[in-house]
Amino acid sequence: MKRKSIHLIHGLLAVLSPLLGAAEIAGPWHAEFEGPRGSQKIQFEFKTEGGKLTGKTLSQFGGNSRETDIQDGKVAGESLSFVQVMNFQGNEMRIEYSGKAGEDGIAFTRKVGDFGSSDFKAARGPLPAGPAEPSIPASPSQLQLGPDDKPAYEAPPAGFNAKRDGIPHGRLEMIEYDSKTVGTTRKMQVYTPPGYSADEEYPVLIILHGIGGDETEWQRFAHVDALMDNLIADKKAEPMIVVMPNGRAQKEDRADAGMGAAPAFAVFERDLLDDVIPTIEKRYSTRADREGRALAGLSMGGGQTLNFGLGHLDTFAWLGAFSAAPNTKPPAELVPDPAEAKKLKLLMITCGSKDGLFRISKGVQTYLKEKEVPYVWHVDDHGHDPAHWSAALYNFSQKIFR
Repeated sequence: MKRKSIHLIHGLLAVLSPLLGAAEIAGPWHAEFEGPRGSQKIQFEFKTEGGKLTGKTLSQFGGNSRETDIQDGKVAGESLSFVQVMNFQGNEMRIEYSGKAGEDGIAFTRKVGDFGSSDFKAARGPLPAGPAEPSIPASPSQLQLGPDDKPAYEAPPAGFNAKRDGIPHGRLEMIEYDSKTVGTTRKMQVYTPPGYSADEEYPVLIILHGIGGDETEWQRFAHVDALMDNLIADKKAEPMIVVMPNGRAQKEDRADAGMGAAPAFAVFERDLLDDVIPTIEKRYSTRADREGRALAGLSMGGGQTLNFGLGHLDTFAWLGAFSAAPNTKPPAELVPDPAEAKKLKLLMITCGSKDGLFRISKGVQTYLKEKEVPYVWHVDDHGHDPAHWSAALYNFSQKIFR
């Protein structure tokens, strides 16, 4: 009888132990850590019922606060996991948390899509009241702006990208090409300048879109054809071909694929070099030297520009990264050989002072300055928005191929 009682107690404890651990996890927790977008504070409000974990998260970063419901939450003893879904550029971003509770808190690993992970420890209780100078500032500019963080150019004039009558106009067309990299037929939009002639060789500017865009995004955001027509008519830019490809190299592509498409943005490096550029050089009359090629991009495309352009200095001589996103490699990986990077004719980095991703561009600028690599650093008062990107393209286009 005694032995049966012992077995019964052991069995009961085995059943109850996940529930006891869940009860200990329930309630408020808080943490501060360095994530892909810089310093962050977060508060969790956990509720448990059996092996199910529910509740809310309150995230603070870049002067913003966002409350989200916990999804797919599970708890078993000291272990827990859940998903936080947030919006980034109009797309859903799934942030996965896995943790283990201990005497001194919950040790978490936080995975942001394919952009990397952060490890941190959460303490019991709500976020403490901040000091007079909060550790998370009211805006990115309060945290980052210094003597170097200022405009390099004046704002574009009104109507800079509006269609004008009485001037020559170029041609905008959508073309298809066979991508050996992806194994399918893909699309890209191409602008050819007024008076385009097969008897003349033109330089090529390739511009890359953001995480929620495709080959149509740059045209929608900046009216590229009108912008280029106006600059060329005013003799502020050289006649050039502008290529707008789809920077997500995957077969089943959707512009709203969000962070789940992050690997496809990396694969695009091969599509760009092995398929896009050869297609353009075959179908159009182009220069085929590095000084005849420029690469630029916004947000995710800005990160691609730095990752691909600085990795292929024999292919591109002009680079423009506008509001680079967290896909940007660490500066020391981007520029392992500063002397080699000095081969660039132009390296322009821009970001708005109200942009929540300001730290990424600033980190690259700081490294370039330290390594004495020539660059242009432009900071205006915009956020992560088309007004900044169209102005950046306006300024960049005037500096290349000259």
